[in-house]
Order: sequence, then structure tokens, then C-alpha cells
Amino acid sequence: MASSLKNFIHSLDPKSLPRILQIQSGFYDEGSIYEMFGHESCLSTGDVIKVVDLKVKKLIVSNSECEDDSLCSPATVELPLNFPGLCRLVADRTPYVNIEEIVRKVWIGPTQLQHPCFYCSGDIEAEHLSINQGEKIIFSSLEDNNGTVTVSCRVERDDQLHDVLLPISQEGDFYESEDNQIYTLKEVAEWKIPKSRCRHVLFTNICDTEKHTNKFPVDFDGCVVLSPIYEVQAVMKFQKEIVHFLSDLDVEVKDVTDCYNVNSFLQPLSMEDILERTSNEFPIVVAVIEGSSGNKQPYNLLCPGREIVIYKKHQAIRILASETKSDFQKRHFLIPTSYKGKFKRKPREFPTAYDLEIARSEKEELHVIATKDFESPCEEQCSVSIGDQFLVPRCQTSEVDQKRKEVENALACEQILWGNKTDKKVFLPMCMEGGFVEIVHDKKQYELLEICKDFCMPCNVKVSIRDLSTQEDILAGIQTLQLEEEITDTYLIISNFNNPTEIWEVPVHRVNMAAQLLSKDAEEVVLFPVINFVEEITEEQYCMMRRYEKQAKNPPPRPPKAPVIKEPKTSFPTAPAQNFLDTPKAVKIEKVHEEHHCSHNFMGDVFMFSHIMVVATRTAARGAPAPLAAGRTKR
Repeated sequence: MASSLKNFIHSLDPKSLPRILQIQSGFYDEGSIYEMFGHESCLSTGDVIKVVDLKVKKLIVSNSECEDDSLCSPATVELPLNFPGLCRLVADRTPYVNIEEIVRKVWIGPTQLQHPCFYCSGDIEAEHLSINQGEKIIFSSLEDNNGTVTVSCRVERDDQLHDVLLPISQEGDFYESEDNQIYTLKEVAEWKIPKSRCRHVLFTNICDTEKHTNKFPVDFDGCVVLSPIYEVQAVMKFQKEIVHFLSDLDVEVKDVTDCYNVNSFLQPLSMEDILERTSNEFPIVVAVIEGSSGNKQPYNLLCPGREIVIYKKHQAIRILASETKSDFQKRHFLIPTSYKGKFKRKPREFPTAYDLEIARSEKEELHVIATKDFESPCEEQCSVSIGDQFLVPRCQTSEVDQKRKEVENALACEQILWGNKTDKKVFLPMCMEGGFVEIVHDKKQYELLEICKDFCMPCNVKVSIRDLSTQEDILAGIQTLQLEEEITDTYLIISNFNNPTEIWEVPVHRVNMAAQLLSKDAEEVVLFPVINFVEEITEEQYCMMRRYEKQAKNPPPRPPKAPVIKEPKTSFPTAPAQNFLDTPKAVKIEKVHEEHHCSHNFMGDVFMFSHIMVVATRTAARGAPAPLAAGRTKR
């Protein structure tokens, strides 16, 4: 039975790929030739294509669900995936009839943000646990137990998580649970739009997106419906190139997979296909169909037409580092642990005394100089002037004299007094609004692993001796480089089939490649050392890495700069909150932000900027100063 290309792709399960489609009819009729993403191709009536991959390209945004999104009206607009808005999911009230339908339509990813949550309208009797009506069920992964496909789940009960396995045949009305997480538009498109369904979302940063109001539907109130438009990757018969076209083409198609020989087409492998292979299936020889276009190795090995050997996949450690600059355009790098250059330490900057506390190490005292005046609100704590120098002791528990009461939220250190005066022990308010710069006395040159072992991150360094094993060391010219944290990522070990003397590591998640499996044998034993390199990543890749790594510990809230003096309300009259935020729309946005602020410890600075306007608006309505994010200095 024929259907429109849009409806077919929107309901297609990516796990069922590849699929063979026959063109039935449409606007692109017989003989029409057009250019699709750089490939000149034609979709003639009767042509057969093999769909090999799907990716969301853009989103159709409307105020309410519309069966025909092709109708161009003020209530329907398009948004790119990089649109700077943040949004929260609105739970879908249409139930799923069994777990098999959930598995077929909903994305279940490896990270916590990609785990969907549901509840059942009735009780469920599992093997080792009874799940009550309405209890939250977190779907973690799919498992195959002796040929039976089950879903590994966790059930929330009494603030504890209980593991349970549910068969996909389990029936019941399953409803989507409320999700208080905040997502980018790209994350919603890739993870949170079920197949054959649309997604209702509520934009949380209305104030920040006011300059983009022309991109939203008429009568936009923050809540919209998202419908995806996919980029379809397909193979034409008797062609090696992969063609790309959008799923909203006015074309009717018919699924003929069951009655067509799939092997008559080219069999391209994506990076995901290669990762799904077991260790016993390597090494393999492939011909690159689509790949990176670069002159530098190893990316020049991935040019279309090259034959490469993929020896294995493995996990490798990288050090995430960033260039320290005052402007926004910072460069970010992933440095392999085998980097052969040497570093010298550079001074670090600490905005608060709390940052001094978490930067302490067991190796040496921390010597800093103050760059900002601060008047302490308490007699037990020290006031600071510009130029004051302090020695922060090595890692140990800070205690005060037994004759004095304990000072809360204070850092014990020594203030350096010049002349014949002896240094005195002082207590700095842990979250004082000040600034400190480290004075580095260490002139030693360190290797990368050595400096990561001896000093806690983040750590500021400069390359003193460049890596002579590489032709160009991109770190050598950077004045100050901040080593931030260790990252574990997946890599492929590859080489040129005709010249296997150079073995390279290639990052899986940052390289787009499609290849054809060749029936050639490769040497199973790697006789040459693996070459890895310093990889420069984009700002978006950096933010995603920081978001999905373990969350940083937040500092305690800041104390007031001076003792709070209660004044009569008549002395400082304030406008009633109703005069500023009195519409239901503003109240709804406030609630979203309050939940988001409580549920997120770390979203990255790129996400925090988009909320500061709404937080300030909410607090101004309550007659209080806007709160500062923990660990950030007041601008």
C-alpha cells in the first residue's frame, strides 16, 4: 500500500533499516532531475531506492497538531536544530498499550538524560518486584535473556531505585511521566520525539527568545508542538554514492523490502554499524563512500574512494583542555595521554575562597595574592585588601582554636606580613566576593600524565617543550592552557590498506563516515605503534562533553556582604507583584524555571546565560535581589 514519503519516514523504526522503497508517484515525476545536497539524482516513477539512515534535519513548530504541516500559515513555522531556545517536555497523554510499542517508538539511550520514564494505570507483577499503579518506571536498556527480549528498568519507591526486568510482551496502559529536565531543541529532536507522534514542549527562556519572536507561530504562549522533518540517506540502484533528501518531498512510496533482494544494492556501513560489531568481527577492510575532507592525517585516510583497515574499537582516555582567554571564542582540545610535550605551570585565578579550598593539594601550600578588596561581615573572619598575600595549607581539616567558637564556612590560612612581623592565622569567608591569583614558585617541566597525577584539575599550564613526534603541535603557541578533566571516549584503530605502516586512532562520535565492506583479508596482528593526535573540538562538542560528564560539586551559598538590618516595610515601599507578573503565562514560565533551577546542578555556562533574565524577573517581583548562581562571581 502506497503512502506519502513523509508519513512513511515519520513512522519508520530506525532499527528496521535498511528498507527498500519503490517510487509510486508525486511531484518529482518520471524524468525529473534535481540536485539533492550536492548529488544530482532523479526520483522517477518506478525507481527503487534503499533507505540506509535517518537524521532529524529541522522541526515544524505549530500551536496545535496539524495533519498537513505543508500548509504554510502563520500558525506553522520551521526552526533549525541549533535554535538557541531551551524547553521542557509536556507529558504525552496518549497511552502506549504495551512495552513493545514503547520499545518500537521511543528512543532508549545510554545516558540518564536519554532514559524515558513511564507509569502504568494498573499494577504490574514482575519477577522480583510488584509495581504499583502510578509508580515511576525508568527504562534503561534492552537485554536479551536466553532469546527473550526484556527491558531493564528501575522503579522509584521511597526515594530509592529498585532494578527490575520487564518483558516486552507486558501489556497495560503506559503513560509518559512528567519530565523536569531542560533540553536543547537538538536533544529533543534526537531523543524525545516518538515515532508516529508529535512532541509538545514548553519553552522556558521566553525573555531570551523575544528577539526570535518572528520565528514562532502567531499567539505563541510558550507551549508548541514539534514535528520532525528528516534527512533521508539512501542508495540508488547501480550507484555508489549516497543521496540525501528531505522527508517532506511530495512523493508517494511503497515498501517492497520483503519482495526485493537487498543484496543487489550497495551495502554501506555507518559508524554506528561498525560500533555494533563484536570484537571477534575485526579486523575488516572497507572502502570509504563518504568521509571527512581534510589534508591532515588521519582525516585524509577517510576521503571517498580510500580503502582502509579497521583493526578494532576501544576506549581511550583524553584530557579535556581549553584556552584561557577573556573573550568568548575559546579553543578546546582533547589531548592524548601519550602526548610527548612538556608543560610548565601557570598561575590560576580563584574568584572565591571556596575555590581556594577545592584547589588545595597534598603536595604543596597554595600561595595567592588578593586582587579585590573585601570587608568581612563577621569579626571572626578576615577582611581583605588588594595586594594581601595568603598561604593556604595542604589538604587537611580546617579547625579553629578550641578557646573560640567554631567559624562556619571559613577557610583557615596564613596571611603573609612583610618586615619583621610574623605571619598570622586568619579565616577567610568561604564565599567572599573577592579574587585571588596564584603565585607559582614551581619552575619544573612536567609531562602530561605527571602533572595530572600530582595536581588537581583544573590546572593552568603552558607548553614549554613542544611534541617533537608530530609535524605541527597546535598547543605550542597557546599562552595559557587549562587542563579541565579526564574524558573517556570510543575510538577506531585504522590504517591505509595499501600502506599499513601507520596505525591511527579515529574518534567515532566526531567523524561522519559511510563505508562499503570489502571481501579482503587484513592482518590480524598490529605490528606498528598506534599514532594518536591532539584533537581540536568545537564549542558545541565541548559543551556536550561537559554536560554528560559527572557533575561538579557546587559551592555553598554566599553570605551577605554586611549584617542584615531589618527595616520597617514603610521605609522601602515596593510595587506589588501583581503589577509586574500578573498573567498566567508569566506564572507558568516562573514555575518551569523554579523546577529547572532545583533539578540541575550543572548545565554548562552556555545554558545558564539563557535563564538569568527570567530568574531576575521572578525575584524582582518578590521584592528581593536576583540570586547569583552558586560558584559564579557577580558581574
